[in-house]
Amino acid sequence: MTSPNSRHAHVVGLGLIGASVALALTETGWSVTGRDSDAATVAAAINGGVVTGTDPSPDVELVVIATPAGIVARLASEILAHVTNPEVVVTDVAGVKGSIVAAVTDQRFLGGHPMAGSELRGLAGARADLFRGSTWVLTPTDQTSPSTYSTLHGILREIGANVVAVSAEDHDRLVAIASHVPHLLAGSLMNEASQVAEQDAVLLQLAAGGFRDMTRIAAGDPGIWPDILFENRDAVVQSLEALEGRLQSLRAALLDDERDVILESLLSAASARRQLPGRALSTEDLAYLRVKVSDEPGVLARVTRSASELAVNIYDIEIAHGIEGTGGTLLLAVDAQQSQMFTEALSALGFQVALEQ
Repeated sequence: MTSPNSRHAHVVGLGLIGASVALALTETGWSVTGRDSDAATVAAAINGGVVTGTDPSPDVELVVIATPAGIVARLASEILAHVTNPEVVVTDVAGVKGSIVAAVTDQRFLGGHPMAGSELRGLAGARADLFRGSTWVLTPTDQTSPSTYSTLHGILREIGANVVAVSAEDHDRLVAIASHVPHLLAGSLMNEASQVAEQDAVLLQLAAGGFRDMTRIAAGDPGIWPDILFENRDAVVQSLEALEGRLQSLRAALLDDERDVILESLLSAASARRQLPGRALSTEDLAYLRVKVSDEPGVLARVTRSASELAVNIYDIEIAHGIEGTGGTLLLAVDAQQSQMFTEALSALGFQVALEQ
């Protein structure tokens, strides 16, 4: 078995996310190389200890592609064609997944998207702790190797992320409202305020916590967003149309003095906001499931997608006895409060599950 200190990773793209991945991996014992299209960024990353060099190790075990979404598929295909390690795991961090996952079908590739960021840009904003407590989405397919999934899941948990798995199509539909539309709204609100402030400069001095909270993400790197928004155009437009309908209803309620409609909207939003996930679990709060699985394509994707549909976070995953050939056992650590529900759901899908509290 490879010792932690001899693990080698390579990061392509050394902006905020890529450099933060490199720092997080280094902090957990990896040796990390990296490259970027900008030579000055590469030099700064090497001088700052973010990466050790530009040439990946011949036995590199993990490659993370942190470039604009539009070139991820091409880079992943090139890397997979030339890397010598047959067990390498290749992933990406792009905010849109459908087109990438459809284009890269190698079982060693697993699309990913960390739901983390900062108003700071580029290498200068990189932090080793950027992903601690954040959600990192994986999009396994029927072609994804179980060992690829379990290896990457373990690495991401090691750097502090909470991993969830959904299909690429569901990811793009859901992230439109959870990430893409909020970025457009933050930018629109900031632009409107800036325009008004041209005549009423005092406006920006009146910007209180609520305004600052809502517009914080508008300060992020705008260069990454055109690729993401156009790649996910259909879902973003659909979400914008739904939101426009809500705003029109609120405007009508204000014009018609419908106080109860306004209050109900605010009460509903407050209740939903308080229910956002955020509870951190200790080991005492976890239950462990042993899931018998057969050696067939897509079996791991079925398990992880079921967890996502039920909002069950798999905190740890391990493959026992190997899945290739004769099948094996998945060892899953989940929230004890959700374990019975998840057990029943997996049983309904035909899996044999043993629950250990």
